Amino acid sequence: MTTVGYVHGYSAHETRRLGDQADTLAQLLHAGTTYPAGSRVLEVGCGTGAQTVHLATSSPDAHFVAVDVSDASLAQARSRVAARAPWAQVDWVRADLHDLPFADAEFDHLFVCFVLEHLPDPARALAGLRRVLRPGGTVTVIEGDHGSALFHPDSSYAHAVIGHQVRLQSAAGGNALLGRQLQPLLTGADYADVVVEPRTMYADDTRPTLVDGFTRNTFIAMVESVRDEALAAGLTNRADWDRGIADLHRTAADGGTFLYTFFKAVAVNPGAGRPS
Repeated sequence: MTTVGYVHGYSAHETRRLGDQADTLAQLLHAGTTYPAGSRVLEVGCGTGAQTVHLATSSPDAHFVAVDVSDASLAQARSRVAARAPWAQVDWVRADLHDLPFADAEFDHLFVCFVLEHLPDPARALAGLRRVLRPGGTVTVIEGDHGSALFHPDSSYAHAVIGHQVRLQSAAGGNALLGRQLQPLLTGADYADVVVEPRTMYADDTRPTLVDGFTRNTFIAMVESVRDEALAAGLTNRADWDRGIADLHRTAADGGTFLYTFFKAVAVNPGAGRPS
């Protein structure tokens, strides 16, 4: 994927976090996404293949082309899929999503997950992707929205550290609040029949797998990863940062609750006109 700056970084810790996120949320995010046998599906910004595994598992007879701008990420993705979905039909291509090496209308479907939030101009990206999608083909876009995080016990310090991550992502050219914008973005890019559904993740004591997989290992781990950047930018001090992170961890302890909403959009390329 094309980024001005991937605020989460490319560490081994981040690779594990992405894997935990994809595995924990697979049923929530991928429910309803299947592709017919023989269809050609382009996954845009596949990263380390965390989502590719679940796409291939849900549609084992579809043919996938997974694109990313990073050779290192593609190598990890190839290894992940080979280990967990060896039957999968996946071609791996290093390319910038703004300059895809594919023919017009080459794909039946596009899948774009957690990519637009890192782009300075997601509207331009969506419009440009229409070129490689056949008329009548679908695009599926999934994004989160950090403004949707609700938790108990509530804490202004915890909300503040989340806000620091949002600001740092914005400074890097992205938007951690993008989920709420999917409908106008897709409509503005001349897609038709846009349908957006909220997919809500809720964790409490009765759902320990989600507490570990999402609250601790996905969301809190993501916020924790920007500690040094937040301090260096003068957004906070060590005491307030540590208090906010401690309060976030309290939501994953006994009696704590955590809610977060993802937005999943599906739209159709009507085939009229040209992408802008």
